[in-house]
Amino acid sequence: MKNILNTIAKYSLLCGTVLLATSCEFEEVIDQDGPSVDGVSVEASKGQLNELVVGVESTTRNGLGVEVSASGTMARELYLFDADPRNTSDLLGKNGTPLDNNSFYSTSQWGGNYRAIKNANLLIDAVNNTSAVNDAERSGYLGYAKTVIAYELIQVLKAYNKARVDVSDPDNLGPLLDFDPAIAAIRVMLNEANGNLQNAGDSFVFSLSDGFEGYDTPSTFSQFNRAAAAVAAVYAGDGAGAITALNASYFDLTGDLTMGPKHTFGLGGNDQANPVFRVPSTDDFPNNGDQIIVHDSWLADAEAGDTRVTSKTAPRPDPTASQDGLTGVNETRLYATNTSEIDMIRNEELILVFAEASILAGALPNAEAALNVIRNQYTIGDFGGATDAASLTSEMLNQRRYSLWSENHRMFDLRRYSLSNTLPIDRAGDQIFNVLPIPLTENL
Repeated sequence: MKNILNTIAKYSLLCGTVLLATSCEFEEVIDQDGPSVDGVSVEASKGQLNELVVGVESTTRNGLGVEVSASGTMARELYLFDADPRNTSDLLGKNGTPLDNNSFYSTSQWGGNYRAIKNANLLIDAVNNTSAVNDAERSGYLGYAKTVIAYELIQVLKAYNKARVDVSDPDNLGPLLDFDPAIAAIRVMLNEANGNLQNAGDSFVFSLSDGFEGYDTPSTFSQFNRAAAAVAAVYAGDGAGAITALNASYFDLTGDLTMGPKHTFGLGGNDQANPVFRVPSTDDFPNNGDQIIVHDSWLADAEAGDTRVTSKTAPRPDPTASQDGLTGVNETRLYATNTSEIDMIRNEELILVFAEASILAGALPNAEAALNVIRNQYTIGDFGGATDAASLTSEMLNQRRYSLWSENHRMFDLRRYSLSNTLPIDRAGDQIFNVLPIPLTENL
């Protein structure tokens, strides 16, 4: 088993967040045992490049916990009951409180995404300035790095609705782009990366963690690239483009819903645990002080017999226990342990992407068939509603709501379909937010 931190890169970036280029410096001493920034900028060895790859994959996990809890709270999927009152005040706009552009919920995900992006850009720079690899090997590194950058930028757009796409030069950062030009640039990047992967030969010269088992060669990693391209295409409103990308991915209407690359976690030194896992409450400890509470509307709106309700959540021992005037009868069971994997893009999501793409492309029977695959997987039977585009879109969003609960999708889905105003208000004076503020340091 290859855990990320079994071969974790030994270099370090000294910034708190990657884009704070004016307030931090990279280490100038070249590490003779591992790749510092200067140590890999020119004539990096293949071993140093491979350590950079490990570092890139490791940092893609940064910020995942806040990514889920912040967007999930704003989208009324969940409440995070813990010691930080901002989770139940700021994110819900308590008493008219605005979101803070210098608080953890604004800076953590942004910093996490751009740390991974910065590391991938370091890898690109190192690969392009070394003679230690041949052209095919270089293409493999480039295809991997560009795909990761694009994937991370998609997460930025979902949360902030803007992104800096060009951050390769920390002294000359590209502009903050609005959603449409940013997603267009991401799609171009994914296509460039896929072209690199096509020229990378039969195998990579670097290793990925077990989370990429089955997607760890140029041809199979290309399937992940195409999955990301399909997601980006539907976000851009391009149904036909999404279907084309899906057909080159691991999308399979009759396949295992869990197929796809995953973030892996561990408890060893320098590794990290699954940040979304929560220890189940018990009769002896009904209020453990750090729990993800299911929003009651998610339970109330579920169709009878939907097994996602019982597989993803469980009743709280004390459903009356509240925090900040909020409560809920169920709590999370989304992940079984603190080392459970988190999906990056799994086949279940791709089936729902196919349904959405088919609606956009006017292939409504295909959309209905895809939605029925999901519905029957969770024992609620075929869709019995109207089959016009508007009705199927509503059903598609509903299936995304339950299949992708607490996975950083709902807030963005509501925003992109102008449905945020349909969310419930649980306390007088609360507000609906559907986008995180760009961190203060990015607006200097």
